[in-house]
Amino acid sequence: MEIHFDIRLKDGSVADSTRSFGKPMPFQLGTGVFSETLEKGLLGLSVGDKKKVMLLPQDAFGEPHPANIFQVPRAKFMSLELESPLEIGMIVEFEKVNGHPAPGIVSDISLEDVTIDFNHPLAGQVVLFDVEVVKVG
Repeated sequence: MEIHFDIRLKDGSVADSTRSFGKPMPFQLGTGVFSETLEKGLLGLSVGDKKKVMLLPQDAFGEPHPANIFQVPRAKFMSLELESPLEIGMIVEFEKVNGHPAPGIVSDISLEDVTIDFNHPLAGQVVLFDVEVVKVG
């Protein structure tokens, strides 16, 4: 299956869209790419069908979890701050042990520490998945 989708927030703004990349997203039902709730909403759709599926946080990007928020010594950001000052809302990227990137959002800055939130930016939000089926099979 291939779909175009827009993820809209309560205020109607678009948080993400396959249309911005100019191509639909291929995926297979049942692989866990999307939540079970969203996949159930896509069952039985044909090429050209459009559907809106409202997802609660637990069916979308989850609830924010305090264990995903870390205090990092500000000294670790010295080289970054030479390029541009740290700001709340700035996305900073760390490297996980496995070498994969781990983006986090600066949520607080003090003289000694920087608070980094590694929760998904849409965690805790109700979202509307606006889907159009482009290809089946």
